[in-house]
Amino acid sequence: MYAIIETGGKQYRVQEGDVLDVELLHADGEVKFDKVLMVHDGQSPKIGLPHLKKCSVHAEVIEETKGPKVIAFKYKRCKNYRRTVGHRQKYSRVKIKKIVAA
Repeated sequence: MYAIIETGGKQYRVQEGDVLDVELLHADGEVKFDKVLMVHDGQSPKIGLPHLKKCSVHAEVIEETKGPKVIAFKYKRCKNYRRTVGHRQKYSRVKIKKIVAA
């Protein structure tokens, strides 16, 4: 059984036991994803318009991590202008516990 969920403006295909990085959730312990777009139980898929009601995905927040560093460099020729800025996006690492499909 797998599901497609939406969180942080992105869509993820998840199964029970999967570990994935999603946008920062500001939550500890148990998390419930209600925006389920599709559930496939092995026989027939259930597709929402746009979301499925009475379906949810339960997950556990393992830790908060940071992504790779992205460098933004500004430069203007002949003007001796250079600016360097680094950024690391924060993510929540979650483990999928259960997919509830009614």
